[in-house]
Amino acid sequence: MKILFMHNNFPGQYRRIAAFLKNKPNVKMYAATLATNSQKYDIPDVRYKPHRDASQKIHPAIYNTEQAVIMGQAALKTLLAAKSKGLRPDIILSHSGWGSNLFLRDAFPDAKLLTYYEWYYYTKNSDGDFLNPNAYDVNGQMRIRMKNTPILQDLAAMDWGQSPTKFQHSKLPDIFQKRVSVLHDGVDTQFFSPADEEVTVEINGKKLSSSDEVITYVARGMERYRGFPEFMQAASKLQKLRPNLQVVVLGNDRVAYGSSRDDGRTFKQWALEDLEFDMDRLHMPGLQPLGVFKQLMQITSAHVYLTVPFVLSWSMMEAMSAGALIVGSDTAPVQEVITDGENGLLVDFFDVDALVSKLCHILDNKADYQPLKEKARETILGHYDTKDLLPKYWKLIQSVANGSQVEGV
Repeated sequence: MKILFMHNNFPGQYRRIAAFLKNKPNVKMYAATLATNSQKYDIPDVRYKPHRDASQKIHPAIYNTEQAVIMGQAALKTLLAAKSKGLRPDIILSHSGWGSNLFLRDAFPDAKLLTYYEWYYYTKNSDGDFLNPNAYDVNGQMRIRMKNTPILQDLAAMDWGQSPTKFQHSKLPDIFQKRVSVLHDGVDTQFFSPADEEVTVEINGKKLSSSDEVITYVARGMERYRGFPEFMQAASKLQKLRPNLQVVVLGNDRVAYGSSRDDGRTFKQWALEDLEFDMDRLHMPGLQPLGVFKQLMQITSAHVYLTVPFVLSWSMMEAMSAGALIVGSDTAPVQEVITDGENGLLVDFFDVDALVSKLCHILDNKADYQPLKEKARETILGHYDTKDLLPKYWKLIQSVANGSQVEGV
């Protein structure tokens, strides 16, 4: 079987399944990705590069659509060149949303398409209006609706689809949901496991262990979508209440999702300028290797994960697998995995004082929360372990490739 992975930043969501298939007999893998992709992987690839950005003079509601068409055009040109040199995939696993998939049917009309859907956009009861109920005027509503155009094209063209969580699946239009399986990418529970012995992590020259008071926060960027402002307000208050508390924030000083601040400052700049911190006890080393992240999750007293109703981060599940106690936002994506008081704790996304109170109680009663940490690990082992999910993923790929009846996974 010849498999082509289509992802602007490959391997992305396909890292685990590509590694799983590496030694499968009669499986050949290829990747198509952006020319600017700096990720490392070891399968043959072809690279596409859009020749321009969308026009600033185009109607704002179709700016993203033009951007997607330009991306799709670049991918099509590259794939046709690769086809002339012998590339003939049996199935294409493609990541939806950016336009690179738009013309796959034109490049490879006989290939099967298994498409990965992360998010479908809405202006009501969704991510944007969670932060601001009046986020979208009529022009904003038009823009968000049209932002779904490349996703709708993918839904119409696919043979089958995949979405990682029930919540994300539920956001797809009803008419397509029956042809999209809910199948998570999985967590490597052997790597992300609780420590067998005492672990010490050095962050910015400070050595931390589970005997210390440590709270952690991890996200790709520092933004409202992942509750960075709420966490930093809580951390500032906690440092005043607890003179031994160490706060560790992993993430880059950028916005990965949502909008930037209106005043031109980054959220990190805002936090450090407007809030009070003991900088000897606040550690912000940027993104760190997975090994450092794992060790932090093994020693943290509590790991705070906040999110608007949006894509659920891998890091939350990896933290649960590594033995961390999660204090998460009481929002739909988190509720799907965490039941308050059973395998973690949930707090109102916006209630900083409630978060502070919850964290203080945890820090005063660490031993009482050990059963929740153990149950969190059991949740990941029972429902999200790669050793169970990757064989299901392979079965799904085979069934789509051979055109057999596909049942939801």
